[in-house]
Amino acid sequence: MAPLITPAAFRLPPDAELRVRFGHVTTWVFDLDNTLYPPDSGIWRKIDERITLFLIDLFGLDGQSARALHQHYYLKHGTTLRGLVEDNIGEAARFLEFVHDIDRSALKPNPVLAREVAQLPGRKLIFTNGSRDHAILTARQLGLDGLFEDAFDIIAARLRAKPAEAAYDAFFERYDIDPQGAAMFDDVVKNLAVPKARGMTTTLVTTKPGQADHREAYDRATAESSAAVADFITDDLGGFLGRLNAKLVGSPSLAPTEPAAEVPLVRPGRP
Repeated sequence: MAPLITPAAFRLPPDAELRVRFGHVTTWVFDLDNTLYPPDSGIWRKIDERITLFLIDLFGLDGQSARALHQHYYLKHGTTLRGLVEDNIGEAARFLEFVHDIDRSALKPNPVLAREVAQLPGRKLIFTNGSRDHAILTARQLGLDGLFEDAFDIIAARLRAKPAEAAYDAFFERYDIDPQGAAMFDDVVKNLAVPKARGMTTTLVTTKPGQADHREAYDRATAESSAAVADFITDDLGGFLGRLNAKLVGSPSLAPTEPAAEVPLVRPGRP
């Protein structure tokens, strides 16, 4: 098995390359789970456990069988929910409400990340395979409320999940995004493949050395798996954005843009 990414493998470019690779970006897209918060926070483990509980209740399975089905759906379809959809089981709303009904109180606010996200020039969006409500509540707990234009979820993606191309197409269409003028941050390598192919500047957010990681082994990046799809790798998203902001603010290579209207992430009526 290939070793997990070590700091020596991180692609930390010189300042001039940062300006070249990000200077044209006007839309900043962030995954939510294990990207905006660290994988040792316990949030993803809680969601993962509730997915298994949902399958136990839905199908009357024992825990081991439900866990195996959960992994089968994820590996084949990208998410458990998509697997249920493919099996013609219409439980999307109940599934999303149940699995995201978790305690987020242990998740610590991240003022550094909030400051740096706020300073990014242009639009900021969350793109999650989870629910919009989960994104709103989690962003609020992190102290990021009001910093994102919107949160795009699996319902908005018409129940298609990253890494499927259809999910990205729905995202680009919803917000009228030119991917060649956008950047994507995600903790899962396969979720960066389509963004990279479409011309987005891609950054893989990985774990710090020694940090607990409750994700499955197949979601943990290696230097080899990330090489083709990640332009940059970081284990400190706030620090990476801080360095990036320091180079972009006042940079002549940054095209002038109108700042996006920053609105609180609250649930309006869905269009």
